[in-house]
Amino acid sequence: MNIEIKEVANLRDLKAFVRFPFSLYKGNKYWVPPLIKGQMETLRSDKNPAFKYCDVKLFLACKNGNLAGRVVGIINRKYVEKWKHKYAFFGWFDVIEDEDVSRALFKNLEEWAISEGMQGIHGPFGLTNFDQQGMLVDGFDELSTSASVYNFSYYGDHMEKLGYSKEIDYVEYRVQTPEEIPEKVVRIADIVRKRTKLKYVKSKSKKVLLPYSRQIFEVINVTYSHLFGFVPLNEEQIEIYTKRYLSYIEPDYLMLVLDDQEKLIGFYLAVPTMSKAFQKARGKLLPFGFIHILRALRNPKMLDLLLVGIIPDYQNKGINAVFMEDLNRIAIEKGISCVETNSEMEDNKDIRDFWKHFDAHLHKRKRVYIKSFS
Repeated sequence: MNIEIKEVANLRDLKAFVRFPFSLYKGNKYWVPPLIKGQMETLRSDKNPAFKYCDVKLFLACKNGNLAGRVVGIINRKYVEKWKHKYAFFGWFDVIEDEDVSRALFKNLEEWAISEGMQGIHGPFGLTNFDQQGMLVDGFDELSTSASVYNFSYYGDHMEKLGYSKEIDYVEYRVQTPEEIPEKVVRIADIVRKRTKLKYVKSKSKKVLLPYSRQIFEVINVTYSHLFGFVPLNEEQIEIYTKRYLSYIEPDYLMLVLDDQEKLIGFYLAVPTMSKAFQKARGKLLPFGFIHILRALRNPKMLDLLLVGIIPDYQNKGINAVFMEDLNRIAIEKGISCVETNSEMEDNKDIRDFWKHFDAHLHKRKRVYIKSFS
């Protein structure tokens, strides 16, 4: 047995890094491949402004001459400054079923983190909170969403044998569309609309919604600021994400909430589930991948509840009920069978209690692992 660890040093190495999961998960019906172009841009220092405040190392593992694993090490200086934790991140971890390969990868990663003065390492995380994070520990026979993560069941075993333990879990629900909107949700939504006097904006046109795109990310920065590990996006990142994701937004699945000054104070955003479309695209928009994605956008059978944001001054005022009433109405009208919630922190009691009003099933769990060097 011969295991070699090498650092990604050029575009050829980076392409091998990005393409490794395509061979690892070949034939797996639950893994959803990302767009190769998007992954390349995310992991290039000349394309991703997060590199301005992140020190990044990409490692590849080869066993007997064959690619066998990968991992990214990240020192996010904004995270260290905000949260006062001198922890490095790991992310983009994929590996064959071989503990020795995992051990070799993390040995190099940990040595680098220690040399940079870090006191521990945790993850999986990305360069920003919009990258995939967490490691699947339950729900291996469930189709991943395009915004979530999938990995083999042995990953968690490898982490524990390397001395990593649970830091926090995220959970995901599948919520069945009811035949009628629950009476309690309708009643609360009616009360909220009368009491708050806010303006709820719906439109069939992206042109109407486009002026609020930057404000959406500003609401995200404020709303999520206290959440575990969150680091606000800067102006350059907001511009990139606006351009990257605008084409996937279908106005039917977006609601904006404005105050009496016409300022955005909250929103919800769902997107048509594109998991099977991304599987058919096989990581590429061209020559035919975009056709599968367009079909999924136009005729969805499921939705992913991608983001919900309400600034603190307006939280706990029942606005979520207005959002859920609208989302249920749209789903019923369009014959959508269910909604995936994507990731929620397991200790977010308010949102988890809200799903009790619906036929909701907790079907996936992701874990963030941590290891201290002291």
